[in-house]
Amino acid sequence: MPAVSIVLAGVVGGLFALGTFLVLRRDLVRVVWGVAVLTQAANVYLISMGGVREGTHDLVPVLAAHGGAVPRTADPLVQALVLTAIVIGFGTTALALVLTYRAYEENDTMNVQEWQ
Repeated sequence: MPAVSIVLAGVVGGLFALGTFLVLRRDLVRVVWGVAVLTQAANVYLISMGGVREGTHDLVPVLAAHGGAVPRTADPLVQALVLTAIVIGFGTTALALVLTYRAYEENDTMNVQEWQ
């Protein structure tokens, strides 16, 4: 296993662990940030799994004939889907933070166990 794969596995595992830790907190802002970290962990996982693999160079027939070199490209579909997921995740995080502020105004506390 290459060293890059080990580092990516560690980063993805660390992000999922941090996100899970934050989601289990009592403070509502930390819960929102935990969900945001979990979505970014899923995005990093998808990007790392959609990378260059051996034997996939024949998927790009347009570039294969130029220069005689066999190109090594990543799958662009995964990158497009993750870019879309990042934009949607940003919007939902902003909405969740606004709803968190509204919940704070209603209950005068951020601790979810003290709500009525």
